[in-house]
Order: sequence, then C-alpha cells, then structure tokens
Amino acid sequence: MRKVPLGTTIAYGLPGLGAGYMYLLMSLYVMKFSTDVLLIAPAVMGVIFSVSRIWDAVSDPIAGYLSDRTTFKFGRRRTWMLLSFIPISFGFLAVFSPPESMQGSSLDLWMMIAILSFYSAITLFNVPHMALGAELSEDYHERTRLFGVRHIGFTLGSILSLVSMSLLISEENSPTGDVRELAGNLAFFAVAAMSLMIFFSVSRLKENPEFQNRVNKNPFKAFRDVWVNPHARILIIVLFIENLGGAVIGVLTLYVTQYIVEAPAWAPLIIFAYMLPSALSVPLWIPLSRRFGKIRLWVFSLALTGISFGGIFIIPFLDSVTDRLIVMFIGAALGGMASGCGGAIGPSVKGDVIDYDEYLTGERKEGSYFAALNFVFKSATGIMLLVTGFVLQFSGFIPNQPQTMEVKIALISLYGLVPLVFYSLGAYLLYKKFKFGEKEHAAIKQQIQARV
Repeated sequence: MRKVPLGTTIAYGLPGLGAGYMYLLMSLYVMKFSTDVLLIAPAVMGVIFSVSRIWDAVSDPIAGYLSDRTTFKFGRRRTWMLLSFIPISFGFLAVFSPPESMQGSSLDLWMMIAILSFYSAITLFNVPHMALGAELSEDYHERTRLFGVRHIGFTLGSILSLVSMSLLISEENSPTGDVRELAGNLAFFAVAAMSLMIFFSVSRLKENPEFQNRVNKNPFKAFRDVWVNPHARILIIVLFIENLGGAVIGVLTLYVTQYIVEAPAWAPLIIFAYMLPSALSVPLWIPLSRRFGKIRLWVFSLALTGISFGGIFIIPFLDSVTDRLIVMFIGAALGGMASGCGGAIGPSVKGDVIDYDEYLTGERKEGSYFAALNFVFKSATGIMLLVTGFVLQFSGFIPNQPQTMEVKIALISLYGLVPLVFYSLGAYLLYKKFKFGEKEHAAIKQQIQARV
C-alpha cells in the first residue's frame, strides 16, 4: 500500500470546508430565509428547489464527462476546480443578496436563477474534486482515509455554517434585526474563503498524467458503461432509495425545531449534535472498515440512520419541550455517527467500482461515474423537495404561526418515517445485492496490472 502524503491529504480535504459551509447553509436555511424573510410561498420555493436540483443532476453528467475528456497540461480535474470559483462566488452572493426592491414574481425569478446558478457552479467544483479523490490513491483502504479527511473538512465547514445560522436566526428574532444585510455579509466572507481554499488545493495537488484521455469520445457510451457495470447499477439503485429518505432531513430541521419541538433557538445546537459526531467518528470508522469490511459497515450506517430519524416521529406526542429536545439530540447524535461512516466509506466504494470499470473497458472515467451517481442522488433530492414544498403548502402550514396537529404530523412523517422506510430498504438491498468487496477488488486490480 502506498500511503498518500499528509500534505496531499490536507490539500485535498481543505476545500471541503468551504463546500460544507455553503451546502449546509443552502440546504438548511435558504428555504426558511425565502419563506420567512423574503415571504416567498413555500410551494414556489419547493418548485424552485426541485427544478434546481433536477437541473443540477442533469448538469453533473455534463461536468463529469467534460472533466474526463479535458487534456490541458494543468490537469483534467484541477482546471475545472480552479475555474469554478468565479461562478460559485456570483451564485452564492446572489442567493443571499437579492435586491430589496424586488417583490412578487420578479423576486421568485431572481431566486430561481440564483439557486440554479449556484448549484450549477458548485457542480463544476464538486464532480472533478470527487473524481480526483478516486485517482489520488488506488488502494482499497487508503481511499477510505482520503475521503474520510474530505468528509471531516466538509463537516467542519457545516459546523461553521451553524454559527452563521445562529446569528441569522437571532437576527430574525430581533425587533431591529436586518437579516438580509447580515446574510449578504456572511455570503461575501464565505465566497472569499472558498476561493482561497480552491487556489491552495489546486496549487498543491498533482494528477496522474497516465489517466488523461482514457475515456470514450462518445458521452452516451461513457454513461452506458456506468449502467452496464453491475456493481455500479446496484449502487445507483441503493443511492436513489437512500436519498429519497434523506433529502428532506436537512431542509426540514429548522421547521421541526421551531414548529414541533417549539424551541427554535436550539436548532443550531441540535444540528451541531449531528455534525460533531459525524466528524469525530471518522477516525473510528476507518480502522473498523479494515476489520469488518467497508460494505458491512456501510450497511450498518444506513440502518442506524433510518432508526435514528424514525425514533424522532414520537416528538409531537410528547408533552414537554425538554422531552422533545432529548429525543432530538439523541436522534441527531446517532444519525451523525452514521453519517461519518457513510461519508468516508461511500465515496471509497464508488472509487472501487470505478476500478471495476477499468477492468471491463480499460478506461479511466472517474468524472462520469461520480457525475452519474450524483445525478441519482440529486434527482431523488429534487423529487422529495418538490413533495416537501407541496406538503407544507397544502397541509395548512402558516409561516411564523403555531401549527395544527395535522401540520405537525405531516412534517414529522416526512422527517422521521420517510427516512426510516427508505434507509432501511437501502441497507437491505446493499447487504443482499452488492458483492464487490476487498477480495474481488484485489483480484481485478491484479488482472489490470497484468495487462500493462
């Protein structure tokens, strides 16, 4: 095993800090920012988020294939990572700094364009970045460490965004607060930091020139190869089911804490109780994956996630705020531990499946694979965000007002029962159908090396 140098590992994981900050703020706060501050209808925002995530899913394969086919001397991954900082900056600033004079349909259109622009731009960074992680090491277990460090960076960025969310929520509750000005200032600092992290990363990372230009010129064949790969096909199905269950968790956390737990000030700490175990548990999962196998551990993490959020379903039926908070904190902590496992092992397994494609085709198309798998993830997310927006709209949800029990049941069913069902189903399918472990990976790598 050739261990990836620590400096390379840090340079790879560092931009995850900025990406994690932006993703969490987009996932957890923009829906609430739009409905409660900008006063855009929940159904409109549900449509906007659904369209944006579906478009984001469509743009992933484009970005992945273009990255695979890039032959610049600077690198097929680093080139796109570097170029991405400009549109990321403009898109993120536009989301949190809409002109105050805008109202009605013009504001709806602004937010739609801004959100679409941000997710398109972050794709230009994220797909090549994930693909580069699979290329930096071809070792079965070293990949888990590499992606584990990336997950830690991503999670620490998410934790930093909780500070921003806490400030924004406090500003909302202040009689003299100006949420829009604060959101714009925070967005400016975020894009400046993200740009510096991208510059540092691309200046320190190196790419393997032997992997360049080893992909079919026909993009449809490249993505057909993903589906033909039997192990990738199982992953696609599992990831789609998993994300049908997980998509609503992020966007509804603030709603659940405010309208069901009735303790909105605790929302950042509840999310922190999820994020901290997610980051701190990674060093635990990496050696456990060597002992018990990556697939078994991933199955366990999916099941644990479903159980963690399924238990939260009882919250509307608890009488005291204290009891509801205890259940939320327990569910968040257990779900966070499971997330640490999935965040490190999931991308590592995807890298192994890409090696199997090299065994079948002789090509190296990490970008196409991560793009195709992201397409599945984001399509499922788009579907569930659309459902969430309409459930809020037609269950009788009224912003900034106490909710009826019918609304609370609708919210907690999306937040608790839906993850329980879909994560459990995903765990079952992964356990029963995915048959590409360490021995199988070693066998195909041996045959690939024998061809050289």
